[in-house]
Amino acid sequence: MRIGELAARVGVSTRALRYYEQQGLISARRDTNGYREYDESDVRLVVEIRSLLASGFSLEDARPFVECLRAGNEAGGSCPESVAVYRRKLAEIDAEIRALIRRRAELTEQLAGVCPGCVLSPKERHDHVDDGELRRAGAPRRQAGTGRFLGGLVPALQDDRPDPGTA
Repeated sequence: MRIGELAARVGVSTRALRYYEQQGLISARRDTNGYREYDESDVRLVVEIRSLLASGFSLEDARPFVECLRAGNEAGGSCPESVAVYRRKLAEIDAEIRALIRRRAELTEQLAGVCPGCVLSPKERHDHVDDGELRRAGAPRRQAGTGRFLGGLVPALQDDRPDPGTA
């Protein structure tokens, strides 16, 4: 198939496909007229790349997953190099969450300093502390109730997603 057909099938621009080729993630064969030609395996590679990008991975992060698929594995994440990327990304996300929790605590303290009537109770102040639940699959979810943001003026959002340990 030509580049336009591949782009249409996977929902990306031809420019993106050329970039993936330039980065060595996919490779086109050249037809006698010089046009790029792709096959079904390239569809799978581009779908994997797009899925990883949508999950916050970089193109460089995608490389081991693409190589794993090229090696004939059913899933791009089934190779040890891909698992290492997953673990590194999870560690990065955990670090970001901890940084956000610290920033939230700092803002809560600043709010208490400038607006004594807006002081949050100790329970509300530490509502998002990580007690290890971030890394524990299947941890019980809190029940949705009235929001704790702005003293209960903002209702909580219902989370209808399944728990990771039950899906």
